[in-house]
Amino acid sequence: MDASSPISFQTTPLQDHPEASPKPSKKSFVTTLMEAATLRSPSFREDTYFISQLKSSEKKALQELKDKLWASDASDGSMWGIPLLGGDYRADVILLKFLRARDFRVLDALNMLLKCLAWRKEFGADGIFEEELGFKELEGVVAYMQGYDREGHPVCYNAYGVFRDKDMYERIFGDEEKLKKFLRWRVQVLERGIKLLHFKPGGINSIIQVTDLKDMPKRELRVASNQILSLFQDNYPEMVARKIFINVPWYFSLLYSMFSPFLTQRTKSKFVISKEGNVAETLYKFIRPAAIPVQYGGLNRPSDLQNGPPKPASEFTVKGGEKVNIQIEGIEANATITWDIVVGGWELDYSAEFVPNAEGSYTIAVEKPRRIPATEEAIHNSFTSREAGKMVLSVDNTASRRRKVAAYRYVVRKCNTF
Repeated sequence: MDASSPISFQTTPLQDHPEASPKPSKKSFVTTLMEAATLRSPSFREDTYFISQLKSSEKKALQELKDKLWASDASDGSMWGIPLLGGDYRADVILLKFLRARDFRVLDALNMLLKCLAWRKEFGADGIFEEELGFKELEGVVAYMQGYDREGHPVCYNAYGVFRDKDMYERIFGDEEKLKKFLRWRVQVLERGIKLLHFKPGGINSIIQVTDLKDMPKRELRVASNQILSLFQDNYPEMVARKIFINVPWYFSLLYSMFSPFLTQRTKSKFVISKEGNVAETLYKFIRPAAIPVQYGGLNRPSDLQNGPPKPASEFTVKGGEKVNIQIEGIEANATITWDIVVGGWELDYSAEFVPNAEGSYTIAVEKPRRIPATEEAIHNSFTSREAGKMVLSVDNTASRRRKVAAYRYVVRKCNTF
């Protein structure tokens, strides 16, 4: 942001408004299930992997696993370039993941580890990182790593709605060979995410999975999704810190209520379930708006990187019944200001105007006041001023009692004179 363009906030509180005191409404059965699915489990707490914080029984299990691995044919095994034996502290993180996945049952953890090593060798997982698999049309659409959450975990987005198109489905999953190639590509995406992990005590040792269920063809993808799930569960233990399901249809709650009793408390604590219309507000709790893709209510556009790293965004809160004016001052004549602004769950009024400094000059309505629906992506606009002044971005939430999180960023480019 241009240091010569300071900003200020003005807020207007709620006056009497017909919607200020909404009448309570009965919750539907589906809504009740949604809330139950979301709230029944406490939030997941990720392991720190500090040896000093392990229970004595867990320390003993770790040493037993190392001893049994030494005695096996895989004593020289490694994962993600880290030798599993030899004293590398990063190896302890990996071994503890396998132990945790099997509740510290050493023989079960060893069996899982040996099978994983064999699978990685047969699959060629270590060499898949830069392999060209020919799925350019799926990159950034179906499965992709993009940004980090508020704690620094890499975020992987998954969306399979495009496969409702029969031609697309046949092109990707039409036969067994195509399915195998797709699974290889999906593993490649995950391996790229794992490359971003620290593998050290107290570090970032897992990723966030965001899965978009909108328009997902259930029957058609059953085979592929089952194979993906099996591969990940068997070979990537404790690699996911949180699973966020967005655009969840009503029937998902019914399914969750049925299979929930069969899940461990640890697994359920990783789940976050967000119904349609509540995507941005849910993601904002875990990921900064600047890192969230625009289609999910954030500011992140793939095209942003074409001009270098985008400017950081500032977050602010719009209280229910409040109007916020963001004033960007110090804009010189002939300078161009470009801005992005978004509000989680919109459903409020927005406008932008340029106010010249000179007395007698007219205020320019850059964007006239309009109601922004919850489904609209972040606003991206620019304006070149003919005279010095300030830009005022207005977010009017006076028609609602709901508090909303918003974010904006801007850059001012001065006109070069020769």
